Amino acid sequence: MQNEIINILKKEEKFSDKTIEEIREVELNDFSDIIKEVGKQETEYLNRNEILDGLNTKTIGKELYLFKEVMSTNTVAKFLSENDVNNGTVIISEKQSGAKGRLGKSWESPLGGIWLSLVVKPNVDHSKIPMITLATGVAVVKTLERIGIENAEIKWPNDVMINDKKVCGILTEAITKFNSIESVIIGVGIDANFDVNVLSKELQEGTTTLDIELGHRVNENEIIRFFLEEFERIGILFEEGGFERILKEWRKYSYSIGKIVEVREPFSKSYDGYVLGISREGALVVEKIDGTLEKVISGECIIKN
Repeated sequence: MQNEIINILKKEEKFSDKTIEEIREVELNDFSDIIKEVGKQETEYLNRNEILDGLNTKTIGKELYLFKEVMSTNTVAKFLSENDVNNGTVIISEKQSGAKGRLGKSWESPLGGIWLSLVVKPNVDHSKIPMITLATGVAVVKTLERIGIENAEIKWPNDVMINDKKVCGILTEAITKFNSIESVIIGVGIDANFDVNVLSKELQEGTTTLDIELGHRVNENEIIRFFLEEFERIGILFEEGGFERILKEWRKYSYSIGKIVEVREPFSKSYDGYVLGISREGALVVEKIDGTLEKVISGECIIKN
């Protein structure tokens, strides 16, 4: 985390190299106020006021920090979550230089995308964490509907697709203490306005952006505001125990149900199966070739048809 903090301060170009070296000797937790202050400064590409003006939420986004560049918004969110931030705090960066997705995969995050993390403090146990990822996916799809995209789908467990290409990824991480959940960090990346050719070659073919799908550039500030509103709506439903309603919405938008997939689970042999649906716990229900049913809680499902 110290390297992340140093990186943020260097990007601000307000500190000499000598000062940066002296900062390395400071107690890590003493940085929280500095990071919050930097996160309130104006940035070049995104506009804090445009995000917050008209934001119709009670909790989500009321505490918001915006950066020019960080290694990972999830890393900053985890640090701040341990240093007195409110439920619903949002960390946004114009780009990320070292983000990671699920299973440690690189998360390329160039300028022109929407890269943010939320700090939420839900009163739930570990078994409901997968549901948070599913609920976030629903919030993203509903956000895209508000800008005119009617064909977005959710690929279990954490991707949003348009026309068989990925447009959004979600990464959920629980912060625990003494077997209880202190907070949950939800990272969301939406490919908005950038040329996919800036991505690694292996990602280009399977990636799309909102401007490609709509045929024009989109307003990232507006989309962030829409997403925070949709996330709060579904978050209230989550807190009230409306899991069945969330699952109903997820099934409606599912990209995975009805497809043949290759299931890759940690420490297990991969296998092919047919996706029947999703369980009440958020697990993918897959029928294997021999007719047996499996509930997939974690891992990866590669679409084969």
